[in-house]
Amino acid sequence: MSSGKVYPHSMGLHQLALSLESRAYTALRSFADRKSTLPEHLLTGERGEDAAFFHLRALGYTIVARRWRSPRIPGDLDLVAWDGPTLVVFEVKTRTSHGLASAEAAVDTYKQQMLRKMASAYLRQLPEPHRAAVSLRFDILSVYLLPSSTEFEHLRDAFPRNEHGTPRSR
Repeated sequence: MSSGKVYPHSMGLHQLALSLESRAYTALRSFADRKSTLPEHLLTGERGEDAAFFHLRALGYTIVARRWRSPRIPGDLDLVAWDGPTLVVFEVKTRTSHGLASAEAAVDTYKQQMLRKMASAYLRQLPEPHRAAVSLRFDILSVYLLPSSTEFEHLRDAFPRNEHGTPRSR
């Protein structure tokens, strides 16, 4: 029976296992990308979503969906995760340098509306009695795949749950 305590050595093992999993996945992904016929910009986007997945897991998020699609709505949700009691929809924007337009600018009003519709469709999968009680947040995660490193910028609560909500504080 577990006491519920977290011991330092177990956190170290968890981080080590996650690091090894990430490295193995990245190596396999690199091999698969060489065989891919996708355009380079789409491969870059997929690599960024993969990096975001492992980054968020290392931060303690529980990822419950990747590239989730609804049969009735075009588009997808890049990542959906639990942050404690809050369901977070992540829009992942990947860049290969800091010189390009900001990720926040890329998530315009149209994209926000699409993400809200997709999130509503995702929530409809939950049992009805629990849907209304779910706290929902939209975050933007910028992933910078630089030659020497990978960097992340996380914009929490990037826009409100509904169109008429109050804008997030700056």
